[in-house]
Amino acid sequence: MRRTLPVIATLLALGFGGSALAEGHEARMVHPDWSFAGPFGTFDQGQLQRGFKVYREVCSTCHTMNLVSFRNLGEKYGPFWDEKHPNPNDNPYVKSIAAEYDINDIDTDTGDAMKRKGTPADRIPSPFPNEFAARASNGGALPPDLSVMAKARHGGADYIYSLLTGFREPPAGLTMPTGMNYNMSMAGDLTTQWAGDKHHVPQGGFIAMKQPLTKDKVSFDDGTPSSIEQEARDVTAFLVWASEPKQTERKRLGMWVMIYLVILAGLAYGSYRTVWKNESH
Repeated sequence: MRRTLPVIATLLALGFGGSALAEGHEARMVHPDWSFAGPFGTFDQGQLQRGFKVYREVCSTCHTMNLVSFRNLGEKYGPFWDEKHPNPNDNPYVKSIAAEYDINDIDTDTGDAMKRKGTPADRIPSPFPNEFAARASNGGALPPDLSVMAKARHGGADYIYSLLTGFREPPAGLTMPTGMNYNMSMAGDLTTQWAGDKHHVPQGGFIAMKQPLTKDKVSFDDGTPSSIEQEARDVTAFLVWASEPKQTERKRLGMWVMIYLVILAGLAYGSYRTVWKNESH
């Protein structure tokens, strides 16, 4: 079930592709507490499921995630990971999600173009048939792929969340360029558009994308209240996970490696003391 999101023009970046007219002025940056932050952080599976739903019902109408396969959703520590199905290709929920998409393919018997139901091995399909269609629907700009957006933007999760919750009505005295929107967390320099006190220029910048999130835009299956802030937190967590699906496993492996190195260092030091204890230095 997808909801139609009005297609916005010009550069969309998450920036979902917005574009600052100039850089250099301070932008608002929010720093929420993330469950996945730090060396011991882990993703909350319920949050990842909610985040995927926000992406699917809101963001996917413009943005691709062409580096993510449906089976990734069922991998260990992923949104729909189930210990009963260690092979994500066998995960019934992943199969169900994939089957709801129509995938462009070629009939191997006739060579004709065809559509078929998705499988866990398929990538999440683009909302547009090709790049030209995507640009034509967005005023000539190509909406960026979100697969590694959390890695591509300085600030990562904080940046994405700040941007999604940073839309405001432009302050009186600020001249808005045609087709642009004011966002407190978009990098930019508003000096030339500001008619007020030059010592109190508003923070933030302009972005082509309108606020994609609204209260109760997405209905969460677990009953979590659907505020703008909650939707933004959840889709941010999902995008961070998507940018590095093996993050939790990497952290856990790193912890065991550190424990191993500490033990090894202790054994090496003990061996040194034993070998050289009767030798003068």
